[in-house]
Amino acid sequence: MPDVKKQTKDDPQLIHLEGARVVSHRQLKKNDSVLNTLVLEGHDVPFQFRRKTAFRSLLGARVNLSYYPESRTAGNKTFETMRIVKIRRA
Repeated sequence: MPDVKKQTKDDPQLIHLEGARVVSHRQLKKNDSVLNTLVLEGHDVPFQFRRKTAFRSLLGARVNLSYYPESRTAGNKTFETMRIVKIRRA
């Protein structure tokens, strides 16, 4: 926990969230990695991370995660996503 406080203090854009419940977890194979997309209870923005292998299902689990907000543009629409840099089951 002290490490997380230090990281968020050093990098103001990094956000840490504890005990969030996963409502939806999808995995999509892309090239040589797997794109994981989570939807958390109380949040309407998708949280995403990549791994080389598939991740165990997090559906219904509580997780602690650190993430950065991101915006992506497709056509003339802007979509907000969250890029997870660290995730653990709570």
